[in-house]
Amino acid sequence: MDIHTQIVDDLVENDIGFVTTVPCKQLAGVIAELETRSDILHVPANKEDEGMGLCAGAFMGGTRPAIIMQNTALGVTINTLATLIQYYRMPLPMLISYRGELGEPIACQVEMAIHTKALLAQLQIPTYHFHHRADAQELGAILKYTFMCNKPVAILTDATFWGGY
Repeated sequence: MDIHTQIVDDLVENDIGFVTTVPCKQLAGVIAELETRSDILHVPANKEDEGMGLCAGAFMGGTRPAIIMQNTALGVTINTLATLIQYYRMPLPMLISYRGELGEPIACQVEMAIHTKALLAQLQIPTYHFHHRADAQELGAILKYTFMCNKPVAILTDATFWGGY
């Protein structure tokens, strides 16, 4: 089984029925897998904060949500995370491609990578970092934790996890 199928299977096995995504080259395989599935609703978003609003609506409607996004737009989501997701204690798994580390070919990606973990720590959002494919075996437990504690949780997936840039 490929990693993209494994990730979507973990989402479905943990009763996540709604996923919103913002395009990212590293996450393209997961997004493509979501598009083939009838057991999970995929709604693309234009921006990450918009996606979080969609996830909040899904949660209030009784469906477990998740968002798939890139770390370089984390700054756009700060207000939505603090005043909507965290304030109302909404669980939200965030599968985040972590751009801007060693080997990154696009210079502007590096600036947000420098701040990503600090921003998540400042918001007191539990954060897990997947470096190797084997790390994905923890995804199911992380998803269970997210919904047990009613918190957003960040799962950072770096270029090494996805096979490089």
